[in-house]
Amino acid sequence: MVMTPNRNDWLSSLAEMRSPGRKRAPAPAAPPATARSELVPAVERAVRLLDLLAESVEPLALADFQRRTGLPKSSLHGLLNTLHQLGLAWRGEDQCYRLGSKSLEWANAFSHQNRVIEAFDETCQELAGLKEETVMLAVLQQDQVQSLACREGTRPLAVKFRVGGRFPAACTSSGKAILATLPDEKVRALLAAHGIERQTRFSVTTPDALIRQLDRFRHAGYAVDDEEMAEGMHCFGAPVFTAGRSEAIAAVAVSLIKASTTARRKQEVIQQIAALAKALSKKLGA
Repeated sequence: MVMTPNRNDWLSSLAEMRSPGRKRAPAPAAPPATARSELVPAVERAVRLLDLLAESVEPLALADFQRRTGLPKSSLHGLLNTLHQLGLAWRGEDQCYRLGSKSLEWANAFSHQNRVIEAFDETCQELAGLKEETVMLAVLQQDQVQSLACREGTRPLAVKFRVGGRFPAACTSSGKAILATLPDEKVRALLAAHGIERQTRFSVTTPDALIRQLDRFRHAGYAVDDEEMAEGMHCFGAPVFTAGRSEAIAAVAVSLIKASTTARRKQEVIQQIAALAKALSKKLGA
């Protein structure tokens, strides 16, 4: 609908539309050296393990963690046992790990404390123009967008979006909507640091091509993902602002099945997603 170079979140969402084989996500990239020097090593390692658990479709064994992190088994055993005792990781009888229930408590607390999510929920209820469509709220995290909330629509859609999932910003309408509000130099610096991973044969593949897209979207007020993240899907996103900021803090986006979407419905959705973003921005003081 609506950027880990990892595609697990999206691939699992599209299980009914694409190959049923589910690949495990690669290990999260290690933080830059300048950032690592400021981190507490034990905490940073624990968070890396939690990231792996969050990204994995299947339970992970000790050997999986060792292969993906390079940490010794003795250290991993101590970290995982601590996470298990604190409820952040769940260990099964087969000695494999999943996320623990504590993470759900934190997710719920985050949702209650986050004004953007609350305002998104309120605005979706007030505007009925997109009630048939599933609408996502996402924020930019370096070269990715992460979904914060999802309002499911009444129209059946073969895609199941997972709150917390991350997708490549350069290939999604929500990501492009946010990137279009940034200066070109900032976008180029982001791409130079992380690159662009092609998702489909329609994906943008070079910084220059993306910059040209963003210039069009900047003037239009909305962004388009035309089968760039998943073939067969047509997605439209619009930026969300808050008081005193020229760069978007988030984006709202909607996904449509391209083959069954009429030109008239496409224009209606574009108008409605732009209206939703404007109303949400107003709630946030923009």
